[in-house]
Amino acid sequence: MFTGLVEAVGEIVAVEQRPGAVRIFLTADIGDGVAIGDSVAVNGVCLTAIEGGGPALAFDAGPETMRVTALGEMAPGDRVNLERAMRADTRLGGHFVQGHVDAVGTVVDVRPDGECTWVRVRFPQELASQLVLKGSIAVDGISLTVAALGDDFFDVQIVPHTWTHTNLRGVHGGMHVNLECDIIGKYVARAMSLMTPQGVSRS
Repeated sequence: MFTGLVEAVGEIVAVEQRPGAVRIFLTADIGDGVAIGDSVAVNGVCLTAIEGGGPALAFDAGPETMRVTALGEMAPGDRVNLERAMRADTRLGGHFVQGHVDAVGTVVDVRPDGECTWVRVRFPQELASQLVLKGSIAVDGISLTVAALGDDFFDVQIVPHTWTHTNLRGVHGGMHVNLECDIIGKYVARAMSLMTPQGVSRS
């Protein structure tokens, strides 16, 4: 479980194809605090560290993970958001983020607004029932608030600190980003889908 508050931005060093997996190598300032077997959110995708204890980190991701997330588009030199799994005794400053990507969205445009920046993201239709105005959304693992909502897009406003301390400062139109909806909304949508028109559960 994560909070959506990015701890560091890492840089992809290499992406190697392995039998049944893809191995991702990157460098990050938090590497000393990551042990082998630790869960780390890499652009919002929960991965298990197979190398750690120093600036160099490595993770294995299965072909399905690479297919259903934007991680499959990574290349050396790309910057990724990193967050270690939350501790039970820490403050929850963002929202509950599982690291289980629901879909890949597409950045429509990036618009400056004073010191802040607006980012519009188009989402697939299957997420429509799980997005609410002023609700939470994780974009590449960053806990953000839905500031505007359309039929197939949402807007988020990025404050200067988030802009400079995540990989968002390199975002541009056409870029793909990982999206994870609020887990509470998922449970509500699931419960509603199991109700009959009379409000009685089918189970």
